[in-house]
Amino acid sequence: MKFKISTKGFNDIIDITDRVSEILEKSGVKDGICLISCPGSTCGITTLEYESGLIEDLKKILERIAPMSEDYEHCKKWGDCNGFSHVRSALLKPFLAVPIENGKLVLGTWQQIAFLDFDNRPREREIIVKVIKSSSD
Repeated sequence: MKFKISTKGFNDIIDITDRVSEILEKSGVKDGICLISCPGSTCGITTLEYESGLIEDLKKILERIAPMSEDYEHCKKWGDCNGFSHVRSALLKPFLAVPIENGKLVLGTWQQIAFLDFDNRPREREIIVKVIKSSSD
């Protein structure tokens, strides 16, 4: 199944846990793996405690690791000046696998699934959710 989200770019971080959980519930799968993916090389999917302090901390750390102001070779070659977003995506990855037990995503008490848009412009993103049933389910 798929769903779309609109993003602001520039490290926009969006909690997608409820959308993924709805797809899992509709699937009827009780045990297995849930794969969440976004086709693209300027985004990431991860888990975190989705609260304003941690969101700001993550944005600061990403800026230290792959600063927007750096002189990236990608920008010289393509002129779109989003080399930082490709580097961030390579580090965080645009996909995530979460275990499923008893029909629920196995997440910690304060853990949510977050989509991160690293690009340097707003985007319409497609999120793909594949629910894979365990052979013992």
